[in-house]
Amino acid sequence: MTGLVSRFALVAALALSACDDKPPAKPAPANTVQKTPAPTVSAPPVSAASSPVGQAINAAAFDPAATDPRARRDVLIRVQTLLDRAHFSPGVIDGRDGGNLKLAIQAFQKAQDMTMDGEVSQALVNALVAADNGPVMVDYTITAADVAGPFTPPIPKDDYEAMAREPAMNHHDIVEMLAERFHMDEALLRELNPGVNFNQVGAAIMVTAAGADRLEAKVDRIEIDKALGQVRAFDEAGVELAVYPATVGSTERPAPSGEWAVRTLAPRPTYTYDPSRLTFGKPNTKLTIQAGPNNPVGSTWIDLTKDTYGIHGTPDPKLVNKRASHGCVRLTNWDAAELGSAVKKGAKVIFMGVEARPG
Repeated sequence: MTGLVSRFALVAALALSACDDKPPAKPAPANTVQKTPAPTVSAPPVSAASSPVGQAINAAAFDPAATDPRARRDVLIRVQTLLDRAHFSPGVIDGRDGGNLKLAIQAFQKAQDMTMDGEVSQALVNALVAADNGPVMVDYTITAADVAGPFTPPIPKDDYEAMAREPAMNHHDIVEMLAERFHMDEALLRELNPGVNFNQVGAAIMVTAAGADRLEAKVDRIEIDKALGQVRAFDEAGVELAVYPATVGSTERPAPSGEWAVRTLAPRPTYTYDPSRLTFGKPNTKLTIQAGPNNPVGSTWIDLTKDTYGIHGTPDPKLVNKRASHGCVRLTNWDAAELGSAVKKGAKVIFMGVEARPG
């Protein structure tokens, strides 16, 4: 990945794309060094959750007769976290049923030669635990660095002028930051830690032991399924390395079709709003929005040889595969970082299917 980034470093200011999501990546001259650091990935905590709630989630089994919604939530958290660690991403870990979870289960079932029904069952739990029996809920102590941020006040998603005035598009607060670090929904993080002051250094909380955002091999081929809203990554031998939920275009602004390739990678990309090339927004002047997880394209941009199109993160992880995009491919920030950390320059990118989601 170092060679890919250093040889094809991106310029800081980029012109907006026809994708309407992100500027095209313009390679800098050869031998230019990428000055923007890659996103920092924190190692997950290792101490199993000490609270009764955490222990219950770590031991959660499937019970089709259970009537307590907490029992269902607990097994879903366990399943989602184990899927995440196995690189069958459910998107945000939220303890809820949904389409992204079903897709992740089906992908895991296919890899395990199980019936692909997409349903949570004890057989599914057993298969996941057989591959990874580590705790899914762990204790974490909030640090001074966590509390220090820096943070950026919330800004309406269509207020590009306000975004452009900010020196960086950081997380809005510590809850959003911790939720993204541990691949969690913010509501679930608060629910599992009632009464906690998240701004208190030394406060003990419970979080999911999510994946480490690293794949076991280099990605040689990417399949983008426009109908399902799914991205699949393969190594050069054709082994499936990871599966991610994705927002892929819309019926009004479709993503490309056919085969393309990865041109370069931009960790911490800037975003340029150009009203001469956009079909949304109100500003009438060109604006540059600085990098950060709440940048309109998140914290990672994977540029494609189809001009102006790419695979990127998002400031709204819970909306991945729930709303249409303007033509590009949106992943959660952590999934985009994981894919970006392993993708080869020149990796094939194959768009298949037809968008079903309206714009």
